[in-house]
Amino acid sequence: MVQLTRIYTKSGDKGKTALGNGTRVPKNSVRVEAYGTVDETNAFIGVARLHADGDIDAMLARIQNDLFDLGADLCTPGDGSDDNPEQPALRITATQTERLEQEIDQINVGLDPLKSFVLPGGSALSAQLHVVRTVSRRAERLIVELAGVEPINPECVRYINRLSDHMFVLARHANNGGKDDILWQPGLTR
Repeated sequence: MVQLTRIYTKSGDKGKTALGNGTRVPKNSVRVEAYGTVDETNAFIGVARLHADGDIDAMLARIQNDLFDLGADLCTPGDGSDDNPEQPALRITATQTERLEQEIDQINVGLDPLKSFVLPGGSALSAQLHVVRTVSRRAERLIVELAGVEPINPECVRYINRLSDHMFVLARHANNGGKDDILWQPGLTR
């Protein structure tokens, strides 16, 4: 085990950071913004897990690990097609996205049908999962922006898009299967 003797690096003091391939870029580059927002999404899942247990906590733990994979993928330029076969970069895979889809389908079966848009809130867990959903949508916008200027693994976009869907159905599940959802009432305060 490597033991760190200091917790500061100084290497970023001039506003640049190293990518997974060693290239140094400005800390405000769209690539750094994208994987930084994935990291922020992960941190909010950590907060949500304070209110989760059992299968939901296990599900969120798996997603947190996936998000580190996604961050590593985004941190390493390229779409994976030209990775060194002897030492390929870590890339998010279709299998990880498909697992999210299976979990969405499984959770959705037990939910009350939607009759209106859902407002974030209800239980503490549901409120936190809605925060995760909105932050993951911001990450998705940044990943799509990055994909418009540089090649990336297309599975990154699919995964983060499914993640926000997953957080929506999981937030409803955490609200007593949707029975305790707070529904939008259009024009309520006119």
